[in-house]
Amino acid sequence: MAAYLYFSPMLSYWEKQSLLSYDIIIVGSGIVGLSTAISIKERAPEKRVLVMERSVLPTGASTKNAGFACIGSLTEIIDDLNHMTEKEVLGLVELRLKGLKKLRTRLGDKNIGYAENGSWELISKAPTELSALEQIDNINDKLKGIVGGKAFDSIPYKGKEAEFGFSNAYVQYLVSNNYEGELNTGRMMRCLIDKAISVGVEIKTGTSVSRIEEQPPGVDIVVEHPELHVSMVFKAAQVCICTNAFTRQFYPEIDIQPGRGQVLITKPIDNLPFKGIYHFDKGYFYFRELQGRVLFGGGRNLDFEGETTAEFAFNEKIRADLTEKLKTIILPNTPFEIEDWWTGIMAFGATKSPIVLRHSNRICLGVRMGGMGVAIGSEVGEKLAELVLE
Repeated sequence: MAAYLYFSPMLSYWEKQSLLSYDIIIVGSGIVGLSTAISIKERAPEKRVLVMERSVLPTGASTKNAGFACIGSLTEIIDDLNHMTEKEVLGLVELRLKGLKKLRTRLGDKNIGYAENGSWELISKAPTELSALEQIDNINDKLKGIVGGKAFDSIPYKGKEAEFGFSNAYVQYLVSNNYEGELNTGRMMRCLIDKAISVGVEIKTGTSVSRIEEQPPGVDIVVEHPELHVSMVFKAAQVCICTNAFTRQFYPEIDIQPGRGQVLITKPIDNLPFKGIYHFDKGYFYFRELQGRVLFGGGRNLDFEGETTAEFAFNEKIRADLTEKLKTIILPNTPFEIEDWWTGIMAFGATKSPIVLRHSNRICLGVRMGGMGVAIGSEVGEKLAELVLE
């Protein structure tokens, strides 16, 4: 009688020989990860490049943001100048402009739904906000060499109620930003995926990385196979980490804190009076018109401790506040219904500047977008590609 040996399912000879080795592996398939992969292939088309994503869709904030193509509001920039050097703040504004230019040039305005329907900041009667108006000329002078013109203008809100519909008990002035626009986040990500595939980038979803081990000849990336229950070891000569808020899973020493954002969207509203994008309270709150709906998010400053988390959950305190502000400030005289809520996970640190560096001989980092991934992600990806190809 013949004897048979039974083995647990395992990877085949063919898989091990041909499907696990790459020149460069990028961990994270958000804006930065895909932009890095595209920039690498544009510079070195012969390289075999893989992008790994732990979930079915990008997990952090790339597909969950409000679609603001922004350089920063007046009160946000003034607040940044109180916590960062002027050189750092101006460098960040320049990085946003370069990143948006690269994104638009690479994908095309029409393809990503880019439009300039106006960008405004709501200024309340709070003394700190009213005092910001006195600094407009100074801030414009600082930014002129970067943006090429006058960044901000202010107008009294009185007499504009019918045009915008906001509460005149809250809004005292409107500050226009002449260098901001809006885009369709879903279409942008779809175009980034399509562009990456078209230049020869491979994308594997559902590849949750458990370990990253630098070896003398390269880097091993260990992924647990969900069905075979074995460890798959992908190998690469170089690795780029683009996991933003989730980076401390691999490098706990990095200065990164997750920051959760709460977002809502209403059902379509008849005769919604305003278009464009809007900020208030140092950029902590933001809203826009989207196909006759209002998309509104933010409020992290109401509970910094509670929102310093990578858990996708709702903060009821902030949800209640957003609902109240939507009712009393944004749509005080307009009935509405909230259709949906979601959360996104951003990454912050001691400074708003992103981390783009060579962490070791074969591993580079492009992380900590500070909630500005739409604006700076493409340029961070370009810088990371330059770094990894040195």
